[in-house]
Amino acid sequence: MKRLILLFSIFIIISCSNKDPQEQIKNLNGYWQIEKVQIKNDSVVEYGLSQLIDYIEIKDSTGIRKKLKPKIDGDFIEVSNDSENITAIVEDGKLMLYYSTPFDEWKEEVLEATEEKLVILNRDDKKYYYQRYEPLLSQDEEETQE
Repeated sequence: MKRLILLFSIFIIISCSNKDPQEQIKNLNGYWQIEKVQIKNDSVVEYGLSQLIDYIEIKDSTGIRKKLKPKIDGDFIEVSNDSENITAIVEDGKLMLYYSTPFDEWKEEVLEATEEKLVILNRDDKKYYYQRYEPLLSQDEEETQE
């Protein structure tokens, strides 16, 4: 019985550690590729190779999000000079992202943010699933092709 309680306690600690909002903030930075959008519980839109990548940069709880178009060599083209300002705030144990542009303001809840996965719930109750962006060609592959 003691072993069962110990195993259960370890499982709970490990499960909850991934949901730490401060750790999630650290994992947000970088390039993200949309994988799918869950519109309702039984309605999911799958994305193949996306033409746009989200770039997120947050420092001291404030930052930006931009849309970029990846190039085959791993570099990026800015789709526009527009970016969304982000403020990351922990509310009631949840990580909330507050966005603002000259035209709108809104917030989203970060459900999960690990090194490789990002799940965001938007204001329309849609879940956006992202994976860390990997260029089609790595620097090593590019050098061997030359």
